[in-house]
Amino acid sequence: MSNPPELSKEERRAALLKAAESRKTRALFKLEVKQRKRNWVEAFSHHDEAIRKMRVKELLLSLPGFGEIRALNVMERAGISLTRRVQGVGKSQYESLLKILKEES
Repeated sequence: MSNPPELSKEERRAALLKAAESRKTRALFKLEVKQRKRNWVEAFSHHDEAIRKMRVKELLLSLPGFGEIRALNVMERAGISLTRRVQGVGKSQYESLLKILKEES
């Protein structure tokens, strides 16, 4: 196992602040999806890196009526790995996801 990079206190503080900001951005986006203020599809074309780096599973869990089992079932049917991030979803996987979620609604 490799050692973490050596960072100065300032670099470490900046990285921690960036990580905290990314978590807040993702949490707000997921809340807006849950409250139906945003469409989940927006995550795939979003300009913010924090949103694009969100895991697909997290995104699906933020949908109203979705729990762990249903999200995993949809991901399996769409051929998406459990660890896949939004920015890493391929075109055919995205289209499968759209089709599956359209059928379920």
